[in-house]
This record gives sequence, C-alpha cells and structure tokens, in this order.
Amino acid sequence: MKKQLTLTVLILSLLSGNVMALTLNEARSQGRVGETLNGYLVALKNDAQTQTLVKKINEARNASYQQLAETNHIPVDQVAKMAGQKLVERAKPGEYVQGINGKWMQK
Repeated sequence: MKKQLTLTVLILSLLSGNVMALTLNEARSQGRVGETLNGYLVALKNDAQTQTLVKKINEARNASYQQLAETNHIPVDQVAKMAGQKLVERAKPGEYVQGINGKWMQK
C-alpha cells in the first residue's frame, strides 16, 4: 500500500509539473524556483511571471495531494512531504532545493 501510494504521489507530482513543463523546466534551470521538502515550489525570484507559475503549480499539487490523502485516509501534509522528498531527490544538477536546515542549495 505504501509503495503504491509513493508511486502515485510521484506520478501526480510529475503530472502537476508537466501541465506547464517547458515553463517550469525553464524556471528551474534559470534558478527562479526551488523545490522544498514540504512538496511545494517556492519562487526564488520575485517577478510576476515566476510568482504566477509557482501559484499555479502549487494549486495543482495541492489538489493532487488532497485527492491522494482522501483516497488513502492519511493527512494531506503527509502526502505533500512524501512528494516533496521525491521532488527534491529528482532535482537535476544546477536546480535549487531547500535542505532540512531551511537553506537553499544548488544540486
């Protein structure tokens, strides 16, 4: 069950990013956004385009996390944290991630 849930979280995380894949990938590679262990994207640059992208991605992720939490009868934050760990792990070299100490680092 946990393996299935983890796989489902990863797939939904990927899908939420693929809605705007090119724009999200550009934002990642340009250092405009970073992944956190709590499952949500953070804007590292304070411009309107980045803020809009982060808001849309996080809304889609939240909807996915909510659905998974209800389906599996677990708290939403638990789903989000599992997704966050996967997203941080799969970040590509040069992309920003937030460490457990709260500091941003480039992979």
